[in-house]
Amino acid sequence: MSETAVQPDRAAEIAAAMAAQANIPTSPDQLLARLAALGIAVKTTDHEPVFTVEESQKVSHDMPGGHVKNLFLRNRKEEMWLVTVQEDRRVDLKWLGQKLTGATGGDAKLSFGSADRLMTYLGVIPGSVTPFAVINDKAGKVKMVLDRHLLECDPVNAHPLVNFKTTAIAPQDLVKFLEAEGHKPQILDFD
Repeated sequence: MSETAVQPDRAAEIAAAMAAQANIPTSPDQLLARLAALGIAVKTTDHEPVFTVEESQKVSHDMPGGHVKNLFLRNRKEEMWLVTVQEDRRVDLKWLGQKLTGATGGDAKLSFGSADRLMTYLGVIPGSVTPFAVINDKAGKVKMVLDRHLLECDPVNAHPLVNFKTTAIAPQDLVKFLEAEGHKPQILDFD
């Protein structure tokens, strides 16, 4: 398939995502204001919209630090987790389910949350999932999990609620933000 044949589909995908992101409950500017109110310094870079880790790597090669991959997960009991790991990290969902629930078998089985559930609880669309989205989980329904390795990366790079920007934040400041939003992270070693 030629590049020109793919471009209209890509343009439509970008247009749909931009329209959906125009209606999110918290804007990137509101998030950045919250970070500033907490005394957290960040640097935000604009770029083309990205929807996958592979696309993100193409725009982030000049951005130092660790880059994240986010998994919005749930189990049959309706418990939910936002798991943020290093972008190239492979995650074994069976192992993770056992770690998060302390259970084995069906209770430990994790699946990905739907786009509707993602918007309802975290206020973002697929492709924009980020640890910053806990700002929208005022009821504290989603548990936050961080890859221990990310705490060694400085800065940590994540979307500021939209997939056409990346925000660099010191790892200790990311934890400070999460705790200030009532989402003290569970730190897991994924090695």
